[in-house]
Amino acid sequence: MQAPKFAASRSFHKELKLRTNAYFAEAGKDTTGDARLFAKAIILTVVFVAVYLHLVFLTPPTWIALAECALLGLTGSAIGFNVMHDGAHGSFSKSKWVNQFASFTLNVLGGNSFMWNVKHNLIHHMYTNVDGVDDDLDAQPWLRLSSTQTRHRFHRFQHLYFWFFYALLFIAWIFFMDYQKYFKGKIGEMPIKKMTATDQGVFWGFKALHLFLFVALPIYTVGFVAWIAGFMVFATVVGFTMSIVFQLAHTVEHTSFPMPHEITNKLEDEWAIHQIKTTANFATDSKVISWLVGGLNFQVEHHLFPTISHIHYPALNKIIRQACQEFGVEYNEYPKMRYAVASHVAHLREMGRA
Repeated sequence: MQAPKFAASRSFHKELKLRTNAYFAEAGKDTTGDARLFAKAIILTVVFVAVYLHLVFLTPPTWIALAECALLGLTGSAIGFNVMHDGAHGSFSKSKWVNQFASFTLNVLGGNSFMWNVKHNLIHHMYTNVDGVDDDLDAQPWLRLSSTQTRHRFHRFQHLYFWFFYALLFIAWIFFMDYQKYFKGKIGEMPIKKMTATDQGVFWGFKALHLFLFVALPIYTVGFVAWIAGFMVFATVVGFTMSIVFQLAHTVEHTSFPMPHEITNKLEDEWAIHQIKTTANFATDSKVISWLVGGLNFQVEHHLFPTISHIHYPALNKIIRQACQEFGVEYNEYPKMRYAVASHVAHLREMGRA
């Protein structure tokens, strides 16, 4: 499939960049992370490693072990949101190797940073909510996320069963989807650039390391039954947490799902306006949610300025909202997370019936 093109006008995006650059110049701040982000990364990493070691080598009682597996899942998700995500976008630090180190946490957790870069940074961030291009919309046949996708009769119930597939996302991702992309050489219908020898080594080396750390070693120390029970708790917590956070950003009632013109292959809006129309914020006043999800509740700001660290999004929020008001661009935001969840469920219900 050929990638679509955006409308030529970029006046809105240019204005946003001017105002944002002026903010950082006046504030005398770097666009990357600071001590707050580094401290958060250390806290999350220490908690994750400590819980892992306690589970694998000290064998706590069953009820404590299962609770710790859930905590491990939540902490792993938080590392993905706060450390890996900023690192992969080059916004964690001014240092390139620190950013790469941060992004490599995904490899340890079982994913692959190369595949993530292509799928998320290059495709999703460019062609958000464009069915057939944005792989984040492809949950077929189990879920119908856009009106342009085929509807099956069982989709009438997807607003009831979606949580089950969200919980399985992480397992499918690390044990199936990465390998599928690797051997097909495609993400959806979009070809993947050729992997270098280093990319190949990272892919297979870290996949082997993950299998050792999260499968072989735990089975050896605690046994297969205990491992499978604990791993399922850990993996389903990661899967559901990651799924719901990212889905609230794009697949809700008030976001759009534009398609390119059949003949010209052009999208209606310029890139920046396209990002705002296809994206929504939630619970931006909650410091707890913002801390845990790495600012991904400020999804509009993130999509417009992905190379700026999430610690700056509250300030950018005011700048972007003001510009949207002046340019007549609708800005999507849900004041509470529960409102965004309700809107996502309503969207799934509508897609299952329409």
